[in-house]
Amino acid sequence: MLRYLALILTIAGLAVALWLIGANGWAEVFRAVGVVGPGGLAALVAWQFLVFGLLGFCWWLVTPEVPPRAIASLVWARTVRDAASEVLPFSQVGGIVIGARAGVAAGGPPAPLYAGMIADQTTELAGQLLFTLFGVAVLLTRLEGHGAVLPPVLAGAAAMAGLMAAFAFAQQPMLRLAKALTGHVVPASLATFDAVRDRLVTVYRRRGRVVAAFLLHFIGWIGSGTAGWIALHAIGRPLPLIDVLTVEALIFALRTVAFMIPGGIGVQEAAYALLGPIFGLAAGPALALSIVKRARDVSFGIPVVVLWQLLEARALRRRGGAEAPPRAPI
Repeated sequence: MLRYLALILTIAGLAVALWLIGANGWAEVFRAVGVVGPGGLAALVAWQFLVFGLLGFCWWLVTPEVPPRAIASLVWARTVRDAASEVLPFSQVGGIVIGARAGVAAGGPPAPLYAGMIADQTTELAGQLLFTLFGVAVLLTRLEGHGAVLPPVLAGAAAMAGLMAAFAFAQQPMLRLAKALTGHVVPASLATFDAVRDRLVTVYRRRGRVVAAFLLHFIGWIGSGTAGWIALHAIGRPLPLIDVLTVEALIFALRTVAFMIPGGIGVQEAAYALLGPIFGLAAGPALALSIVKRARDVSFGIPVVVLWQLLEARALRRRGGAEAPPRAPI
């Protein structure tokens, strides 16, 4: 059922994106995209990998029983997570699950990795909420003549806050529910759920690491938003950094709220077309910015997903050809 829903949402989002581009002129939009060139795209991809490095470190901070040498594997798992979310027909939730699988496939202990993933997602949402509030605060100073934009933006920010609160406060009840449901089918899973729950308690007792992960995630969101500023310079339509960060903060929030739509397709394009003109960026170049960012996602996403699949296939062959394969160091 969810697969069909994702397909319907993808088709609807693609239709919205194509309509917006057509309404603002295909020639103008793709002329701006063409200005970027391979050099600009390479710079965007390189910047994104720097952000992945920071995000992998954040995951390690809240993952107990995993040594510092594991950071590289967690950076890889986080890269796989984002690549899958952008180029595969999955929602963001599907990307998170794939990222966790990539971490375990690298040899990581499952229970600590799953507990760390939950805590990492919590601190990431908290950092995003702070970034969203920054965007709303700046937007309120720029709304003269654009008052119609405020209701959807405030609704998105409120939904973002609600999502973060639900994720933060419902972790233990959701784990208990998952344990009850799965335990009837796979009794061996009970030990895993208990281990994840126990390690979550341990993680949240290490408050210094949790706070550090929250602050670094906030910096990570700023880094992700800065990619838009780099792209606009490549397009030849530069804007002040604070304006770009404001637009990106609000678009990230809307995409998070619309987490069931694969790649946020249609949502991202509509948000750029709506918010860009408030900050002096016409809808055409704003849509070009969206396309350039999607080109960046495809440029790193497809190779990463292909490599992940090759590693998964090799791991399956090893498990099938050996009775007790050694665990790779995480």
